[in-house]
Amino acid sequence: MSSENAELRKVGLKVTLPRVKIFSILESAQEHHLSAEDVYKKLLDQGDDVGLATVYRVLTQFEAAGLVLRHNFEGGHAVFEMAGDDHHDHMVCTETGKVLEFFDEVIEDRQKKIAAEHGYELVDHSLILYVKPIKS
Repeated sequence: MSSENAELRKVGLKVTLPRVKIFSILESAQEHHLSAEDVYKKLLDQGDDVGLATVYRVLTQFEAAGLVLRHNFEGGHAVFEMAGDDHHDHMVCTETGKVLEFFDEVIEDRQKKIAAEHGYELVDHSLILYVKPIKS
């Protein structure tokens, strides 16, 4: 049994060819953040006959099952990335739309301290920095 099949079964999804193909694309993509249209184009490039509506439906199912995370960055459409145990934050270039991942322990610690100072325990967060290239 392939790893894709095992992952789909583990979260209670029936193993279908479109689901396996879409999972494989997300898992092996160089870019970690893909839109439904990006996934659809990759399927077409592979010669797979999967409709865009199916891609949207499968990505929504994957999100509900916890396999992928959906991000709606300002000024853009939804992008998806594989859900993982490693927390990271994002920077989005306002000129190109490129999404960069980063992790900074100082920022993480500070957020926990701020929550504690207000009488809360931080359970989750999302930090998105909107950036543009420095012109020299």
